[in-house]
Amino acid sequence: MTWLLIPLAYLIGSISFAVVVSKCMRLPDPYSYGSGNPGATNVLRTGNKRAAVLTLLGDALKGFLAVILARLVLGEAMVTQGTAAWIFCGVVIAVFLGHLYPLFHGFKGGKGVATACGILFGINLMLGLATLATWLIVAFFLRYSSLAALAAAVFGPAYFVFLFGFQPMAIALSVVCALLIWRHRSNIRNLMNGTETRIGKKKTPPPNPAEKVE
Repeated sequence: MTWLLIPLAYLIGSISFAVVVSKCMRLPDPYSYGSGNPGATNVLRTGNKRAAVLTLLGDALKGFLAVILARLVLGEAMVTQGTAAWIFCGVVIAVFLGHLYPLFHGFKGGKGVATACGILFGINLMLGLATLATWLIVAFFLRYSSLAALAAAVFGPAYFVFLFGFQPMAIALSVVCALLIWRHRSNIRNLMNGTETRIGKKKTPPPNPAEKVE
């Protein structure tokens, strides 16, 4: 019955913390402004940094928890061999797909950067740190969050193979990488056109529906 970890991971991934946090803090629906993407970057456009941080942490944590749960159930010795290895791969892909296409939010999800980060940290601490460092370096020097995410997505599977050799998980992480790149296709077009927003560039925050004009 360990295969039930896969649909469970999808349901965990389907929890959109951008929506949950926005509702709890009485902020606008993240689908209604900016990029319309239910993620931390879009939530930050409200001007509420606390909400953005909570969204980021929540989305990362669900990826991390799904992977850790699978590791506990399958056992450390089983995640790199036999059927358990492929179930583990299924969990990784399922929780990521849950974020991209959430059951609870009309299959309209985010781009998956934070969730992918949580997944990598759940698999291995060094793997997570190496990929996070890649994001930070690219973001710091080039000032493009989307480009940093794309670079991290490409290097993530490569780091895994470097650290552990070619295993089934390398295939799963390559699938995650491909999905993340696909979800960033509009950002790629903007980068090529020179219209992508740089980190630190201020945008006009969306109106808060809780604030009514008297």
